[in-house]
Amino acid sequence: MMKGRRIILVLFILCLLLAGCDDNTPLDAMENIAGALNISETVSYEITGKTATVKANLLTSKYETNSVQYALIDHGDIVVSGQSGKNDEHGQRPLTKDTLYGIGSTSKMFTTVAVMQLADQGKISLDTPVIEYVPGFKMKDERYKQITPRMLLNHSSGLMGSSFTNVFLFEDNDTYAHDTLLEQLSGQTLKADPGAYSVYCNDGFTLAEILVEQVSGMDFTSYIHRYITEPLGMVNTKTPLDSLDGMEMAGLFYPTYTGQLPNETVNVIGTGGIYSTAEDLVRFSTVFTGGKEEILADKSAAATAQDEYKTPLWPDAADNSIDYGLGWDSVNLYPFSEYGMKALTKGGDTNLYHASLIVVPGQDMAAAVVSSGGNGAYDQLLATEILLQALKEKGAVAEFKPEKSYGAPVKADMPESVLQYSGIYGASNATMKINISEGGVLSITSEQSSDNPAQSFGYSADGTFRSTDGNTMISFVTEENGRTYLWNRQYVLVPGLGQIAVSVYNAEKLQSQDLPAETKEAWIKRDGTYYLLDQKYTSLMYLVSPSIELKMSKQLPGYMLDKRITGLNTAVSELQIPGGNGRDLSDLTFFTQDGVEYLKMGGFILVSERALKPFNFAEQSTVTIPSSGYARWYTVSDKDGGKVIKMNTPPNASFAIYDEKGKCLYFSVIGGKDEVVLPLGGAIVFAGDAGAEFGISVQ
Repeated sequence: MMKGRRIILVLFILCLLLAGCDDNTPLDAMENIAGALNISETVSYEITGKTATVKANLLTSKYETNSVQYALIDHGDIVVSGQSGKNDEHGQRPLTKDTLYGIGSTSKMFTTVAVMQLADQGKISLDTPVIEYVPGFKMKDERYKQITPRMLLNHSSGLMGSSFTNVFLFEDNDTYAHDTLLEQLSGQTLKADPGAYSVYCNDGFTLAEILVEQVSGMDFTSYIHRYITEPLGMVNTKTPLDSLDGMEMAGLFYPTYTGQLPNETVNVIGTGGIYSTAEDLVRFSTVFTGGKEEILADKSAAATAQDEYKTPLWPDAADNSIDYGLGWDSVNLYPFSEYGMKALTKGGDTNLYHASLIVVPGQDMAAAVVSSGGNGAYDQLLATEILLQALKEKGAVAEFKPEKSYGAPVKADMPESVLQYSGIYGASNATMKINISEGGVLSITSEQSSDNPAQSFGYSADGTFRSTDGNTMISFVTEENGRTYLWNRQYVLVPGLGQIAVSVYNAEKLQSQDLPAETKEAWIKRDGTYYLLDQKYTSLMYLVSPSIELKMSKQLPGYMLDKRITGLNTAVSELQIPGGNGRDLSDLTFFTQDGVEYLKMGGFILVSERALKPFNFAEQSTVTIPSSGYARWYTVSDKDGGKVIKMNTPPNASFAIYDEKGKCLYFSVIGGKDEVVLPLGGAIVFAGDAGAEFGISVQ
């Protein structure tokens, strides 16, 4: 294939020499033709390969990444590929180019392609309401009838966010979240008019997955294999519903837990559940660089790269990593925009896996990075470094651009009118205090992490606030909807890996409200820790986030987190923030059952720490999961701290033990020990199917 194109190129150059070059054959046109014929095939990419190796080793040595895998494709040929790090606890299992990683939300691009294929075939229209294709889709909010497939793909549907009960499980492909999504949505309202603005939404892609299934008549896994992975030769791309061999998966570790973890399954496949390799992902990228009409029409591939984010509610143009297309996180990725190139990117982060795919259609090139540990931003930076080095090596980039900054503040007197922007601002499940002094100093403190030092910014002559190093610029915008936003523009430098640019509305200003005395008193009593009850016994949540903290705002009367209190037992999240900080909104509803008060939040059921009792660890004890299926939480009393317990755990259940700070010390799904030491002041949870009975003895 490469040899054939070289012959064509030689003949083309020979023709130019015979015909002679005149003013009607401009040099840039010749360069464009040469680029189309891939003159870079004579490039060895030796420098790019060495750069990739060095940067990948940096990730695994300095940035808490267990292992990383990377690949670069140019005009359909994989020209760089490699890996770094450890794949198991003892270094006995090799890490190869075929080792599979979870790619998280990069899976959304497979869903996007599937939807676009159906549109190519005339089976759906992107702008016809979803209810035409998924008759079972209903919501409490009548505006749901306006939601279209396009809105699912560009994050503008108005859906609240993520229905993630039993999504992240250890080696368990339970399809509960997929199977119950329509039922869960039927009890929800929308947070905005469909199409009003784009805010990241996982449920939109699970709904799009269901749309693909109902229109095609195939389950999603079978569909993507038949129409995407098999035609592209992606033999190392699978889903939790495929037959998976643990030996082919990347090893998983968690920073605060000793030992290797079982494989993580993400059971919303079209949203974040696909496994793949870096090489397979760059093979997938060829769908978006053209010439794969048998898979997706070029016009449809190009349509995914349109500026879908451009709604009235979006920050003005700036260097950024978040500018939504159809599926894509960005269709104008920095720093490629600095070189006059359009780059597309989609990242993915689960609890344990991370991924990044960057495609430069105009150069017919792409890079993919997948990892265990670390984070998707690091993967994106590595993919960027690989692509830029390759572009330089092939001559498409002359020199690397310097890192950018907004510049330090230029001292000036601040108008008194700017003081009005002081107040409490909300983002998803968080609030922050903004204080602006008459001397022109803006400080930001988190209400949820008040121990963290305040961030300070100085007023500058152009009306913005800036950090002393010039990397962050903040201003305030009151949009047409009457809401005021904190606009954050930032260049983030990760030493050795490069620079990411971000331009987002970070938060929205909230207005206080008076509460009746009875309501205020009831909510003040609810401050504290709440523990998950309705997660399956294989859930990663018991390891990574088994509880949440609720705290009434001390400076913003009438709010719990970002949620406005509306009654004795209810609070609603009313944020309208585009991008990522208004995602995954959830209301709060308290209810009482059998004398115990429970909290419903975003589909999860939780119970307050005040309802937890010490467990009486006698010589022989039993714990039975109730008919509700709720997990049972207990504290460890002073008299039991330090005791060794032996647990007889039924096959459909698990238990976990936590220290006094909430750190998971032991989770039976991971570890195989029968005997565990009880930590003083800690807690223990029993989870399982209804009726599961644990036998406990004290040693």
